[in-house]
Amino acid sequence: MLSGKKFATLPWLLGIAGLIPFVGLATVILLSVPGWQAVAFQAFLYYSAVILSFLGGVHWGVAMSIDHEGSHHFTSRMVVAMAPSLLAWPALMLSPRFALLALMTGFLLIRLYEAQSDSVERLPPWYTSLRTLLTVVVVISHLSILALLTLT
Repeated sequence: MLSGKKFATLPWLLGIAGLIPFVGLATVILLSVPGWQAVAFQAFLYYSAVILSFLGGVHWGVAMSIDHEGSHHFTSRMVVAMAPSLLAWPALMLSPRFALLALMTGFLLIRLYEAQSDSVERLPPWYTSLRTLLTVVVVISHLSILALLTLT
């Protein structure tokens, strides 16, 4: 097992548990009857929007805890912290395909932001690998539903 600096058990367990609704609901959408598909699709979109907004909250907390108010890092991180919510909420009002695309794009953009050296320096060492794994699974879940919508 990796050292405590590179692997934090509780965040990893909670992160993996947070994938259950993404994978479970995508599976229901892909394999179930239309009535259940519709319910699962709405639940998937809402959960996706909530989790994307949560990721913004992570960066709000980092800005408040590490960066100094008025600094470039503080200002840019606070703006980035608000962006996921401002993307996720209106995405819920879009057509199904555009909602999925908007939310998936939000997950990819926040992950790209977190991968910048400026972010890596301010986040725990275990965060990068955890977020990469979570983002891959979340994006695959969105893509699988998009594929189904495209085929039908």
